[in-house]
Amino acid sequence: MISMEDWITIKNLKKRNSNLGTRAIAKLLGISRNTVKNALNEVQAPKYEREKEINPDIEPYVDYIYERFINKHLLGSCVLDEIKSKGYKGSKSAYYRYISNLKQPEVKTFQPYETQPGEQAQFDWSEYTIKMGEVLTRIYIFSCILGFSRYRVYEASLSQTQGSVFEAIENSLILFGGVTEKMQTDNAKCFVKNASNSNFKWNSRYLAFCGYYGVKPARSLPGHPWSKGKVERPFDYIEEHFIKTREFSGFEDFLQKLKTFQDEVNNRIHSTTKQTPADLFEKEKHSLTELPKERYVDVKEQVRKATADCLISFAGSRYSVPYQFALREVWLRVSKGYLLEIFSSQNIMIARHELSLIKGKAIINLEHYKNHHIERGNWKRLEDMFLTSFPEESWFLEKLKTQKRINPIYHLTRITETIKFYNKDDCLRAFTAAKNYNIYTYIFIKGYLENNSTVKQIEPKVINPLILKTMVSESRDIKRPLKYYKIIMQEEVRNIIERDKQP
Repeated sequence: MISMEDWITIKNLKKRNSNLGTRAIAKLLGISRNTVKNALNEVQAPKYEREKEINPDIEPYVDYIYERFINKHLLGSCVLDEIKSKGYKGSKSAYYRYISNLKQPEVKTFQPYETQPGEQAQFDWSEYTIKMGEVLTRIYIFSCILGFSRYRVYEASLSQTQGSVFEAIENSLILFGGVTEKMQTDNAKCFVKNASNSNFKWNSRYLAFCGYYGVKPARSLPGHPWSKGKVERPFDYIEEHFIKTREFSGFEDFLQKLKTFQDEVNNRIHSTTKQTPADLFEKEKHSLTELPKERYVDVKEQVRKATADCLISFAGSRYSVPYQFALREVWLRVSKGYLLEIFSSQNIMIARHELSLIKGKAIINLEHYKNHHIERGNWKRLEDMFLTSFPEESWFLEKLKTQKRINPIYHLTRITETIKFYNKDDCLRAFTAAKNYNIYTYIFIKGYLENNSTVKQIEPKVINPLILKTMVSESRDIKRPLKYYKIIMQEEVRNIIERDKQP
């Protein structure tokens, strides 16, 4: 074999003087002409490989090891025990290092399989860290590709939950306009509960999803990634031709550009079919089965009950729903990892909010309260009652309505009921304290009045002497018919009416 130095020398001599022949170079270097020819034909420099030396302790047993380990397919540990019984004194590591060189690398081969129109779709996803504006964001790109036409749909999400995966498959089927016979996936937990061949089991929620759309689930066996190569190979293409060549201002911008890239890919010539996926899709779409009329909403999606102020809680924040759904149960689903979708019990979407990145926030859509009782006069009635007693304190009402914009009526109602039992000066001091602390709630006003004022004395009502006399009668054994009390009450009512008629 030619050395690295000779190969470089021969290449340099030929490069400096192209007219120099192989015979002249061989004569200059004192080597054969064939060696010069081989060096000039070799594009890559020759690699030095150290000659493998056999451990002297193992050398006497080489033929025996080969016969037992390679030809008879015995375990390496069994062969080691045998040669030890024959006198082997070397180390275990030296023995295993030797037999590792005897093993031939296993080459996995497979026969390409072309699917028929409408027969199979393949689904997979990959994770990327992408710069959105100035922020590095982890994004998951989902790909669903039809096996016959290679027509594909790209979806993206900020999460890889089972709900996000189901949504991506569902969106793909809707864009295909139909369902294939099979859906080929890997062994992710959202698809497979137990991937072992001996105790294989599908995920029950995935089976329910497939049953709803009438698609047969199929999986790639562990260690057989080529069985869904149509969908796995394009992820390298996405990274090189989409992610690395574009800039994104935000997630919405990323989604729009991803869909544009999807159209570009579907309209370029495919290297295998020699046609565009879009053209072949026109032939395949007629073989797809019909979609259900409604989207799939799992009964195990999260359920919440809306409060009286039309809010539901999710992940530490609150989100509004239309006032018609107050105190009713609704379904929740996170879409694309950043949108909260809210459904009625009839699976109709009633609200959609962007998820708050900060806990404790109240995300309000004012349209959800349009024509609610807040706008139909209740606030006005309470406002008039309050200003009748406190005409100079309209500022308090404005502050209350601004701070408690969701349920100001509740707070004003309770405040109006509470201040009836306190002096006006005490109430004014309570309003001033609310301003100082910037807290305009019923609880604050009530607490301040209870701890910093005296309760207003309420004069007792005058009781009719006849009733009083009856109540304090010394004779507890007297029994009277009910008609007696009826007469007394009728007399009391007549007296009240007569007093009201007097000027």
